[in-house]
Amino acid sequence: MRKLYVLLLSVLVALLAPAPDARAAENGEWAVYPAAATLGSRPYFFLTAAPGTTLTDRVTVANKTAAPLTFRLYGADAYNTDRDGGFAVRTRQERQTGAGAWITPERTRITVPPRSAVTVAYTLTVPADADPGDHPGALVALDERISPGGKGSVAVGVQRAVAARLYLRVGGPTLAALGVEDVTLVQDRPLVPGTRTSSAVVSYTLHNRGNVTLNPKVALKARGLFGRTLLDRDLTGVPSELLPRQKIRLTERWTGSPQLDWGDVTLTATAKDVRETGRVSFLALPWLAAAVLATGGAAGMFGLRIRRRRALGA
Repeated sequence: MRKLYVLLLSVLVALLAPAPDARAAENGEWAVYPAAATLGSRPYFFLTAAPGTTLTDRVTVANKTAAPLTFRLYGADAYNTDRDGGFAVRTRQERQTGAGAWITPERTRITVPPRSAVTVAYTLTVPADADPGDHPGALVALDERISPGGKGSVAVGVQRAVAARLYLRVGGPTLAALGVEDVTLVQDRPLVPGTRTSSAVVSYTLHNRGNVTLNPKVALKARGLFGRTLLDRDLTGVPSELLPRQKIRLTERWTGSPQLDWGDVTLTATAKDVRETGRVSFLALPWLAAAVLATGGAAGMFGLRIRRRRALGA
Protein backbone atom coordinates (compact mmCIF):
# COMPACT_ATOMS: atom_id res chain seq x y z
CA MET A 1 0.00 0.00 0.00
CA ARG A 2 1.33 3.42 -0.92
CA LYS A 3 1.62 6.03 1.78
CA LEU A 4 0.01 9.42 1.43
CA TYR A 5 2.56 12.10 2.28
CA VAL A 6 1.37 15.32 3.83
CA LEU A 7 3.74 18.28 4.16
CA LEU A 8 3.32 20.61 7.11
CA LEU A 9 5.11 23.92 7.45
CA SER A 10 6.04 25.32 10.84
CA VAL A 11 7.02 29.00 10.99
CA LEU A 12 8.49 30.51 14.14
CA VAL A 13 8.05 34.27 14.47
CA ALA A 14 8.41 35.14 18.17
CA LEU A 15 4.67 35.42 18.68
CA LEU A 16 3.20 38.39 20.51
CA ALA A 17 6.52 39.68 21.86
CA PRO A 18 6.54 43.50 22.06
CA ALA A 19 9.08 45.07 19.73
CA PRO A 20 11.28 46.93 22.29
CA ASP A 21 12.01 43.75 24.30
CA ALA A 22 12.09 41.31 21.38
CA ARG A 23 14.92 38.99 20.51
CA ALA A 24 16.01 37.57 17.19
CA ALA A 25 13.69 34.84 15.94
CA GLU A 26 15.20 31.40 16.40
CA ASN A 27 14.26 27.79 17.09
CA GLY A 28 17.42 26.57 18.80
CA GLU A 29 19.00 25.36 15.54
CA TRP A 30 19.04 28.51 13.44
CA ALA A 31 18.18 32.19 13.79
CA VAL A 32 17.10 34.90 11.35
CA TYR A 33 17.63 38.59 12.08
CA PRO A 34 18.53 41.91 10.44
CA ALA A 35 22.23 42.26 9.74
CA ALA A 36 23.85 43.97 12.74
CA ALA A 37 26.97 43.91 14.85
CA THR A 38 25.59 41.39 17.37
CA LEU A 39 22.83 38.78 17.42
CA GLY A 40 19.54 40.29 18.51
CA SER A 41 20.72 43.92 18.73
CA ARG A 42 18.36 44.66 15.85
CA PRO A 43 15.62 42.03 16.14
CA TYR A 44 13.20 43.39 13.53
CA PHE A 45 13.28 45.36 10.29
CA PHE A 46 11.68 48.81 10.68
CA LEU A 47 11.46 50.49 7.27
CA THR A 48 9.79 53.61 5.86
CA ALA A 49 9.42 54.32 2.16
CA ALA A 50 7.44 56.40 -0.29
CA PRO A 51 5.45 54.75 -3.10
CA GLY A 52 7.62 53.97 -6.09
CA THR A 53 10.91 53.75 -4.17
CA THR A 54 13.34 50.88 -3.60
CA LEU A 55 15.07 50.07 -0.31
CA THR A 56 18.06 47.81 0.28
CA ASP A 57 18.93 45.96 3.48
CA ARG A 58 20.56 42.72 4.63
CA VAL A 59 19.35 39.67 6.52
CA THR A 60 21.51 37.23 8.48
CA VAL A 61 20.87 33.51 8.90
CA ALA A 62 22.87 31.87 11.71
CA ASN A 63 23.37 28.10 11.92
CA LYS A 64 23.75 26.92 15.53
CA THR A 65 24.17 23.22 14.73
CA ALA A 66 27.23 21.09 14.03
CA ALA A 67 26.19 20.35 10.44
CA PRO A 68 25.61 22.57 7.37
CA LEU A 69 22.03 23.66 6.72
CA THR A 70 20.47 24.75 3.44
CA PHE A 71 17.63 27.27 3.36
CA ARG A 72 15.20 28.86 0.96
CA LEU A 73 14.94 32.62 1.49
CA TYR A 74 11.73 34.43 0.62
CA GLY A 75 9.61 37.43 1.59
CA ALA A 76 6.20 36.85 3.14
CA ASP A 77 3.12 38.84 4.11
CA ALA A 78 2.11 38.84 7.78
CA TYR A 79 -1.36 38.28 9.23
CA ASN A 80 -3.14 37.60 12.52
CA THR A 81 -3.99 33.96 13.16
CA ASP A 82 -7.60 32.91 13.66
CA ARG A 83 -6.68 30.83 16.73
CA ASP A 84 -5.37 33.59 18.99
CA GLY A 85 -4.55 36.61 16.84
CA GLY A 86 -0.82 35.88 16.92
CA PHE A 87 1.62 37.28 14.36
CA ALA A 88 2.11 34.77 11.53
CA VAL A 89 3.43 34.80 7.95
CA ARG A 90 2.34 33.27 4.66
CA THR A 91 4.00 30.14 3.37
CA ARG A 92 6.15 30.11 0.25
CA GLN A 93 3.33 28.47 -1.72
CA GLU A 94 0.78 31.13 -0.82
CA ARG A 95 0.22 34.26 -2.90
CA GLN A 96 1.93 37.33 -1.47
CA THR A 97 0.20 40.66 -2.10
CA GLY A 98 2.00 43.14 0.17
CA ALA A 99 5.52 43.42 1.54
CA GLY A 100 6.11 39.75 0.80
CA ALA A 101 5.65 40.37 -2.92
CA TRP A 102 7.94 43.41 -2.89
CA ILE A 103 10.94 41.66 -1.27
CA THR A 104 13.61 40.18 -3.54
CA PRO A 105 16.58 38.44 -1.85
CA GLU A 106 19.90 38.58 -3.66
CA ARG A 107 20.04 34.80 -3.23
CA THR A 108 17.00 32.62 -2.70
CA ARG A 109 18.95 29.52 -1.69
CA ILE A 110 21.85 29.52 0.78
CA THR A 111 23.93 26.92 2.62
CA VAL A 112 25.16 27.99 6.05
CA PRO A 113 28.24 26.15 7.44
CA PRO A 114 28.12 24.73 10.99
CA ARG A 115 28.16 27.26 13.81
CA SER A 116 28.43 30.21 11.46
CA ALA A 117 26.24 32.79 9.74
CA VAL A 118 25.57 34.02 6.23
CA THR A 119 24.34 37.54 5.40
CA VAL A 120 22.29 38.14 2.26
CA ALA A 121 21.29 41.47 0.76
CA TYR A 122 17.75 42.07 -0.44
CA THR A 123 15.76 44.82 -2.09
CA LEU A 124 12.25 45.97 -1.26
CA THR A 125 10.53 47.76 -4.14
CA VAL A 126 7.37 49.63 -3.20
CA PRO A 127 4.92 49.92 -6.12
CA ALA A 128 3.98 53.42 -7.22
CA ASP A 129 0.33 52.67 -6.47
CA ALA A 130 0.93 51.09 -3.04
CA ASP A 131 -1.60 52.02 -0.38
CA PRO A 132 -0.24 54.25 2.39
CA GLY A 133 0.12 52.87 5.90
CA ASP A 134 1.60 49.73 7.41
CA HIS A 135 2.49 46.64 5.38
CA PRO A 136 3.87 44.03 7.83
CA GLY A 137 5.82 41.06 6.54
CA ALA A 138 8.91 38.97 7.15
CA LEU A 139 12.12 37.52 5.74
CA VAL A 140 11.78 33.74 6.02
CA ALA A 141 14.50 31.09 6.06
CA LEU A 142 12.85 27.76 5.18
CA ASP A 143 14.80 24.60 5.99
CA GLU A 144 14.93 22.39 2.90
CA ARG A 145 14.92 19.23 5.01
CA ILE A 146 11.63 17.39 5.44
CA SER A 147 11.39 15.57 8.74
CA PRO A 148 9.34 12.35 8.47
CA GLY A 149 6.60 11.55 10.92
CA GLY A 150 3.30 9.75 11.30
CA LYS A 151 2.42 6.07 11.02
CA GLY A 152 0.11 3.93 8.96
CA SER A 153 -1.19 4.95 5.57
CA VAL A 154 -0.50 8.66 6.10
CA ALA A 155 3.05 9.89 6.66
CA VAL A 156 3.49 13.49 7.79
CA GLY A 157 6.46 15.48 6.55
CA VAL A 158 7.30 18.58 8.56
CA GLN A 159 9.25 21.47 7.10
CA ARG A 160 10.38 24.18 9.51
CA ALA A 161 11.07 27.87 9.00
CA VAL A 162 12.14 30.87 11.03
CA ALA A 163 11.12 34.42 10.11
CA ALA A 164 12.48 37.85 10.97
CA ARG A 165 9.63 40.34 11.17
CA LEU A 166 9.53 43.33 8.85
CA TYR A 167 7.50 46.43 9.65
CA LEU A 168 7.14 48.66 6.58
CA ARG A 169 5.27 51.95 6.54
CA VAL A 170 4.44 53.46 3.16
CA GLY A 171 4.20 57.24 3.17
CA GLY A 172 0.82 58.95 2.88
CA PRO A 173 -2.32 59.52 4.97
CA THR A 174 -2.78 57.12 7.87
CA LEU A 175 -6.00 56.19 9.60
CA ALA A 176 -6.46 54.42 12.93
CA ALA A 177 -9.85 52.70 12.99
CA LEU A 178 -11.07 49.87 15.20
CA GLY A 179 -14.36 47.99 15.34
CA VAL A 180 -15.98 45.77 17.97
CA GLU A 181 -18.42 43.67 15.96
CA ASP A 182 -20.87 40.78 16.32
CA VAL A 183 -20.98 40.70 20.13
CA THR A 184 -22.84 37.63 21.41
CA LEU A 185 -23.48 36.09 24.83
CA VAL A 186 -24.27 32.42 25.46
CA GLN A 187 -25.43 31.54 28.98
CA ASP A 188 -25.08 28.31 30.92
CA ARG A 189 -27.48 28.32 33.87
CA PRO A 190 -28.63 25.49 36.16
CA LEU A 191 -32.08 24.00 35.78
CA VAL A 192 -32.81 24.70 39.42
CA PRO A 193 -31.57 28.09 40.68
CA GLY A 194 -28.73 27.91 43.20
CA THR A 195 -27.76 24.30 42.57
CA ARG A 196 -24.55 25.28 40.80
CA THR A 197 -22.61 28.29 39.53
CA SER A 198 -23.77 29.73 36.25
CA SER A 199 -21.47 31.07 33.54
CA ALA A 200 -21.59 32.84 30.21
CA VAL A 201 -19.33 33.10 27.18
CA VAL A 202 -18.97 36.51 25.55
CA SER A 203 -17.77 36.39 21.93
CA TYR A 204 -16.80 39.34 19.77
CA THR A 205 -14.86 40.27 16.63
CA LEU A 206 -12.04 42.77 16.88
CA HIS A 207 -11.54 44.43 13.49
CA ASN A 208 -8.72 46.76 12.47
CA ARG A 209 -10.48 48.81 9.81
CA GLY A 210 -7.60 51.26 9.35
CA ASN A 211 -4.20 51.14 7.64
CA VAL A 212 -1.89 51.17 10.68
CA THR A 213 -1.00 48.47 13.20
CA LEU A 214 -2.84 48.83 16.51
CA ASN A 215 -2.01 47.65 20.03
CA PRO A 216 -5.55 47.21 21.38
CA LYS A 217 -6.81 46.78 24.91
CA VAL A 218 -10.34 45.55 25.66
CA ALA A 219 -12.42 46.10 28.80
CA LEU A 220 -15.62 44.19 29.59
CA LYS A 221 -18.40 45.64 31.72
CA ALA A 222 -21.73 44.03 32.57
CA ARG A 223 -24.64 45.89 34.16
CA GLY A 224 -27.88 44.46 35.51
CA LEU A 225 -31.22 45.93 36.53
CA PHE A 226 -31.12 49.54 37.77
CA GLY A 227 -27.56 49.95 36.46
CA ARG A 228 -25.92 47.61 38.96
CA THR A 229 -22.34 46.71 37.99
CA LEU A 230 -22.04 42.93 37.71
CA LEU A 231 -18.62 42.72 36.09
CA ASP A 232 -15.84 45.19 35.25
CA ARG A 233 -12.43 43.91 34.10
CA ASP A 234 -9.72 44.26 31.50
CA LEU A 235 -9.49 41.27 29.20
CA THR A 236 -6.45 39.09 28.66
CA GLY A 237 -5.77 37.14 25.48
CA VAL A 238 -6.10 40.24 23.29
CA PRO A 239 -3.31 40.26 20.67
CA SER A 240 -0.61 42.85 21.30
CA GLU A 241 -0.57 43.67 17.59
CA LEU A 242 -3.65 43.84 15.39
CA LEU A 243 -2.43 44.27 11.83
CA PRO A 244 -4.17 46.52 9.27
CA ARG A 245 -7.38 45.15 7.73
CA GLN A 246 -7.26 42.07 9.98
CA LYS A 247 -10.13 40.78 12.11
CA ILE A 248 -10.09 38.12 14.81
CA ARG A 249 -12.81 36.36 16.79
CA LEU A 250 -12.21 36.30 20.56
CA THR A 251 -14.09 34.84 23.52
CA GLU A 252 -14.18 35.56 27.24
CA ARG A 253 -15.77 33.36 29.91
CA TRP A 254 -17.80 35.03 32.64
CA THR A 255 -17.95 32.69 35.63
CA GLY A 256 -20.64 33.56 38.16
CA SER A 257 -22.93 35.30 35.72
CA PRO A 258 -26.41 36.10 37.14
CA GLN A 259 -29.13 33.49 37.19
CA LEU A 260 -31.93 36.04 37.43
CA ASP A 261 -31.30 39.47 35.94
CA TRP A 262 -31.78 41.70 32.91
CA GLY A 263 -29.04 43.93 31.57
CA ASP A 264 -26.33 44.35 28.98
CA VAL A 265 -22.66 43.59 28.35
CA THR A 266 -20.40 46.30 26.91
CA LEU A 267 -16.97 45.73 25.35
CA THR A 268 -14.76 48.80 25.00
CA ALA A 269 -11.68 48.53 22.76
CA THR A 270 -9.04 51.24 22.91
CA ALA A 271 -5.81 51.93 21.06
CA LYS A 272 -3.85 55.04 20.20
CA ASP A 273 -6.28 57.71 18.94
CA VAL A 274 -9.22 55.29 18.80
CA ARG A 275 -11.99 54.04 21.10
CA GLU A 276 -14.91 51.85 20.06
CA THR A 277 -17.60 49.87 21.87
CA GLY A 278 -19.86 46.92 21.19
CA ARG A 279 -22.87 45.87 23.25
CA VAL A 280 -25.29 42.98 23.69
CA SER A 281 -28.31 42.70 25.99
CA PHE A 282 -29.17 39.63 28.03
CA LEU A 283 -32.03 38.17 30.05
CA ALA A 284 -30.97 35.75 32.76
CA LEU A 285 -33.89 33.58 33.80
CA PRO A 286 -33.66 30.14 35.48
CA TRP A 287 -34.68 27.37 33.09
CA LEU A 288 -37.32 26.08 35.50
CA ALA A 289 -38.90 29.52 35.84
CA ALA A 290 -38.67 30.02 32.08
CA ALA A 291 -40.44 26.70 31.51
CA VAL A 292 -43.19 27.63 33.98
CA LEU A 293 -43.67 31.02 32.35
CA ALA A 294 -43.70 29.48 28.89
CA THR A 295 -46.26 26.87 29.95
CA GLY A 296 -48.40 29.48 31.66
CA GLY A 297 -48.19 31.76 28.66
CA ALA A 298 -49.19 28.97 26.28
CA ALA A 299 -52.12 28.03 28.51
CA GLY A 300 -53.22 31.65 28.69
CA MET A 301 -53.11 32.05 24.92
CA PHE A 302 -55.09 28.82 24.47
CA GLY A 303 -57.77 30.01 26.93
CA LEU A 304 -57.97 33.40 25.24
CA ARG A 305 -58.56 31.78 21.86
CA ILE A 306 -61.37 29.60 23.29
CA ARG A 307 -63.07 32.66 24.83
CA ARG A 308 -62.83 34.54 21.54
CA ARG A 309 -64.36 31.62 19.60
CA ARG A 310 -67.22 31.40 22.10
CA ALA A 311 -67.80 35.11 21.88
CA LEU A 312 -67.92 34.98 18.08
CA GLY A 313 -70.32 32.03 18.20
CA ALA A 314 -72.66 33.92 20.54
